[in-house]
Parts: sequence; C-alpha cells; structure tokens
Amino acid sequence: MYLNSIKPANGSKKSKLRLGRGIGSGLGKTCGRGHKGQKSRAGGFHKVGFEGGQMPIQRRLPKRGFSSLKSRQSYSLRLSDLSIIPETEINLDTLIKYNIVSKKINKIKIFKSGQSNQKYHFKDIAVSKGVHNIMQALDRSTS
Repeated sequence: MYLNSIKPANGSKKSKLRLGRGIGSGLGKTCGRGHKGQKSRAGGFHKVGFEGGQMPIQRRLPKRGFSSLKSRQSYSLRLSDLSIIPETEINLDTLIKYNIVSKKINKIKIFKSGQSNQKYHFKDIAVSKGVHNIMQALDRSTS
C-alpha cells in the first residue's frame, strides 16, 4: 500500500453541484437562485433580522423594564395553607420555619383560596384584597 494509492470509500465523497451548466441539470441559467431580488445577485448579503428595509421587529417592539433574578424569587401562597401554623404573627421566617416555603424565597403574596377562621397578622408579606377583607371581618367579629 502506497500513499498515492489511497482513495476514500465509495459513497463517502459527494461531487459538488455544477451550477449554470444548462437546463438539463436543473440548476442552469439562474443556478437555483430564482429571478431578481437581493438574494439572486452576487454579493446580495444582508444581516440577520434584516427585513428588506422595513423596520425590523426587534426595533419595532418596545424595550421596557428589567427585573433581576434576585427579585424574581417570589411565591404565591393560599390562605388555607396557613392552617398548619399555630402562630398568629406570620412573616417570612415563620413560613420557612414550618417548611411552607424554601429559604431561597424572598417575596410572598397570600391569596384568598380556601377558608380560614383564624386571624393572622402579616408582617412584610403581601396579601390580596380578599385576604385583607377576611382579616378585617374577623377583626370586627372579635371586637
């Protein structure tokens, strides 16, 4: 075996397309580029997102707001989930202590879902309007 006799295996090399070699090839005249237009011409390059001169979508849409990953770690909680907590003063540390939320959470909002007859005092926790109304009603009924 000599280096000049080595050939690739049959079928491993594919011959390149011969463009513009007559209509019988299927790629004659326009060479598969179609008729007219920027893509048919030599040097007809345009950047990604180019829309033919129309204002591109990434420029048409408004750029608004930013929220960091730290502020995204919020959690929604049902009022009925608090029934396992014997304490009335509810804050983030209390919820972590009773394994209701993980330590990674830094924002919580409690929604009115289910029933609760116990009055809670929420500290540094957002509550929905429904929960707020229930707590006010319980406050009025006890006094």
